[in-house]
Amino acid sequence: MKDLDFPIFKTKSASYKKFDLTDVKHRQEYFEYKAGDEIKRMREFLKENTFIAYLMGKKSSGKGTYAKMLAEIIDKDGIAHFSIGDMIRSFDETVRDPEKRKELEEFLKKNYRGYHSLDKIVQSLQERSTKTLLPSELILALAKREIAKLGRKAIFIDGFPRDLDQVSYSLFFRDLIGYREDPDVFILIDVPTTVIDERVKTRVICPLCQTSRSTKLLPTKNVEYEKETGKFHLICDNSSCKGARMVMKEGDEHGIAPIKERLDKDELLIKEAYNLQGIPKVLLRNTIPVEKTGEFADDYEITPEFSYSYDEKSGKVEISEKPWEVKDDEGMSSNSLMPPPVVVSLIKQLVEVLGI
Repeated sequence: MKDLDFPIFKTKSASYKKFDLTDVKHRQEYFEYKAGDEIKRMREFLKENTFIAYLMGKKSSGKGTYAKMLAEIIDKDGIAHFSIGDMIRSFDETVRDPEKRKELEEFLKKNYRGYHSLDKIVQSLQERSTKTLLPSELILALAKREIAKLGRKAIFIDGFPRDLDQVSYSLFFRDLIGYREDPDVFILIDVPTTVIDERVKTRVICPLCQTSRSTKLLPTKNVEYEKETGKFHLICDNSSCKGARMVMKEGDEHGIAPIKERLDKDELLIKEAYNLQGIPKVLLRNTIPVEKTGEFADDYEITPEFSYSYDEKSGKVEISEKPWEVKDDEGMSSNSLMPPPVVVSLIKQLVEVLGI
């Protein structure tokens, strides 16, 4: 990310041992091999303690993926991923249900403090578009309500702050939602826009089960060749979908163009949070300059790029792969990392900033 210094975190092993990071069992072995001591310490810490982490990254930067993978490794019952966006979407549905709306209004009468009347807020919500931001004071009240339901857990908050006026709120968010004396930390994620653009352009979903894959970065086991068009199609791995072809979502062919304004705003928020004082930060980066990849990462930690060819003789699709190379935001040739090495960096930095 331009103007910010996100250091390269070394995950390369002194002794080489290869893992298939797309396999759940191999992935568990990988984490124990790369960060076993830190994982053990975090598990012990969470037996008696919790913390709040604010995930900040551009849209589609992997925030949810990293948080959920960390919970899978450390303690899925002791760590929660809380999405402000999911909460707001649920809230939009609630205000349209008379019984649920009444219950919510009773809660807000006791907990909401702000400049807008509740009647006007509820009325505007029934007419609002998804681009209309809710007042920060309402977000805080709603978050307090939902987080209280989670019980005693470490919480990764995804989507707050989501506007410039909320950056300063985040310094006191823990106190405002009444979340004990937990330590809090910013987790800032640096993913080049070129990476996000390719993820969007190559994304396909199963029309039946909605599973998402990527023709370029994450293919299924079966790939079909359509002779009439010369195109290759991923076939959903879910047996219940009975060989359904995965398809591109409408609009994905445009890549990041429709969300460019949102991505620019996300970057501005990250820069603001980067400069905040008084709260520790974990800095995660998704790429390594090509010239430094061999020094900092093992080969299987690099995101592979897949391509396809059709063998006329055998009638089969052949799949080949090579390290994916992209231009970062500074225009430097870089390799993108698979999610697990980024999570190794997350684990080790969390242990350090939390003093575990």
